[in-house]
Amino acid sequence: MSHKNREEQTVQEKMHEIIFGAHTTQGWLFDMGLLIVIVLSVISNSLETVNGFEKVDGLENPWNDALFWASWVFTGLFTIEYALRIYCVKKPWRFIFSFWGIVDLLAILPEYLLLLFSSASGHASAFAAIRSLRLLRVFRILNLSWFQREGEDLGNAIWRARGKIVVFIMVVLIIVTIAGTIMYDVESTFDSESKFTSIPLGIYWAIVTMTTVGFGDIVPKTTAGQFISAILILVGYSLIIVPTGFVSAEVLDRKRRRVISTVSCPSCLTEDHDDDAVFCKYCGGEM
Repeated sequence: MSHKNREEQTVQEKMHEIIFGAHTTQGWLFDMGLLIVIVLSVISNSLETVNGFEKVDGLENPWNDALFWASWVFTGLFTIEYALRIYCVKKPWRFIFSFWGIVDLLAILPEYLLLLFSSASGHASAFAAIRSLRLLRVFRILNLSWFQREGEDLGNAIWRARGKIVVFIMVVLIIVTIAGTIMYDVESTFDSESKFTSIPLGIYWAIVTMTTVGFGDIVPKTTAGQFISAILILVGYSLIIVPTGFVSAEVLDRKRRRVISTVSCPSCLTEDHDDDAVFCKYCGGEM
């Protein structure tokens, strides 16, 4: 390998360490800067949909132009970041078709589509449809680097506790089915003007009541029905904490077992590696 290739590889690895890692000062600064840009972009994108920023007394609002140029500044920054991410990974196509790669693409693609279609002739409705794609830039908030790590840990904990959660959901479904059926029988028997006209409607009421939402569109009028409603509300309060306990136990068990690194594999982009890992446990590539 020539000196030029070795130097290029060194630069590529350094950029990967900064962009995909958070364990260095440069990586932390990059994540902080990206976080600020994402938040400002979402704020700018949200303000573009506010009517007050479009016109003032029939005149063009100067804020409209400012938001327009701001959107292009953010699009340019996201485009540069997207290109750098593709450049510094060993397998670009793996990143491009990954979840975060698609999110990054959605952050910039609508703006370029808007530019392309606005410069071409076409119907106003088609232009409006393309313009609405700019709202997809809000998806960029999913790539907040500070929260990715914790979000992945939470997702892994939920996946490991999936068996307990499925059993819990089945128990809840059984409870609301029984409660809805009983409420239908009670209310339709003792109240001639009951709104519980079917068992599915009773199950709907049971779900709303058990989750303590209580829309109030369907309420029991009989004493027996009100008693059942009170019992179901108490059961709902008791069950709220159950899935939280499952997930919390998995998270604590994970933290006790080992220390996790924030570095992602340059080859397959996976994380969740041991802090002292030298090779990727998924693809075998060098870390």
